[in-house]
Amino acid sequence: MRTVCAVLFVCLPALAQSPAGKWISDTKWFDQDRYLRLELAVEGEQLTGKLGNQKLTGTFRNGAVDLAIHGEDDFSEQLHGRIQGDHITGAGTIVQGQQHADLTWEAQRIPASAPPETHTFEPTVFQHYFSEKIEPALRINAGDTVKTWSVDAGGTDPKGVRRTSGGNPLTGPFYVEGAVPGDTLVIHFNRIRLNRDSAISGDMIVGSALSAGYVAQRKPVKDYDSDWKFDRAAGVAMLKNPTDKLKNYRAPLAPMLGCVGVAPGGGNVYRSGALGGYGGNMDYNQLREGVTVYLPVNVPGALLFVGDGHGEQGAGELTGDALETSMDIEFTVEVQPNAGIPGPRFENGDYLMASGIAGSLDDAFRGATTNLARWLEKKYGLNAAEVSSVLGTAIIYEVAEVVDPSIHIVAKIPKSALAGLTEVK
Repeated sequence: MRTVCAVLFVCLPALAQSPAGKWISDTKWFDQDRYLRLELAVEGEQLTGKLGNQKLTGTFRNGAVDLAIHGEDDFSEQLHGRIQGDHITGAGTIVQGQQHADLTWEAQRIPASAPPETHTFEPTVFQHYFSEKIEPALRINAGDTVKTWSVDAGGTDPKGVRRTSGGNPLTGPFYVEGAVPGDTLVIHFNRIRLNRDSAISGDMIVGSALSAGYVAQRKPVKDYDSDWKFDRAAGVAMLKNPTDKLKNYRAPLAPMLGCVGVAPGGGNVYRSGALGGYGGNMDYNQLREGVTVYLPVNVPGALLFVGDGHGEQGAGELTGDALETSMDIEFTVEVQPNAGIPGPRFENGDYLMASGIAGSLDDAFRGATTNLARWLEKKYGLNAAEVSSVLGTAIIYEVAEVVDPSIHIVAKIPKSALAGLTEVK
């Protein structure tokens, strides 16, 4: 009897795994990837679901997956592939009016959700770019918490040991399972804490923040020491070797992260000193313990980078270096599916805050206002006139960054001003 069963088992064709569930779909045209969230449900041989925000229908027979998507303006898409375990490979076509394109198609199953875990990550390699080409340092799931640390902007660790070259070295990247382009990555910063009692900083306001006349007239100050030391118990910073006039000067400690960003996507690579719609070197001094950061997902897994700790920083990071120091960091991640946003956003107990990042102050200002307006429209279901009434009476602007390649303006609104509004569910 055992022999018969063994023979029958070998001879029976393998049953194809069901395509039901969630996938990361990549329909590639030449070398251009188009990643979308794919959700499939199976009833008999019939498939239903969504590709991104587009509804689809299809069939599943003997391991073959055939999908059809019909959109507006004479748009249609056909995908044909075979499922092998957690992969689908095949091809497809897109038709838009008289336009026709042939595609290759791949899909990777998104792992089923798992109970949240806490990871303690000890970095040994630090990155100097925001890029999808960098291999993940750690793969985590939505709901997971990571405890880690960063070197300072010059590459020095909590013990004062130089671990890498300077230029805002980054810890990560962290690959978030199930994060798909078009999603929003949500990062809750549970802890941003100093882990040493020293910092380095700049000794002159950068020229781009001053009038040309002042820059021409000012003179370098010989032997000025712009290094700082911390009294963490008292919560203050002071110059390590102050001049007589600054011997009693104290700056309240307010630990923050200058760099929080995801891979920019599109094959783009940016140095760790850059900033943009992917976040990056935003240098916003409200990126402190307790803040939630929202970033658009541009590549599968998002690839989250953190670093550039500051013991304290005034608005704009005027000297080009804040109180640069290493930092202990703890964060928890979530993924909001199909909730793409135009740029970085922040939230704490008191404010909603939206970034505008651009090459000029004017464009950054407009971007921040638009980002916040769109947030309120979606969050509270407001129309353009209603948003105008709210922002026209309650908006606040802050200059976050003026010394890096782009200008960063933040538009924010007190939550107290929104207390009478009802969120859309």
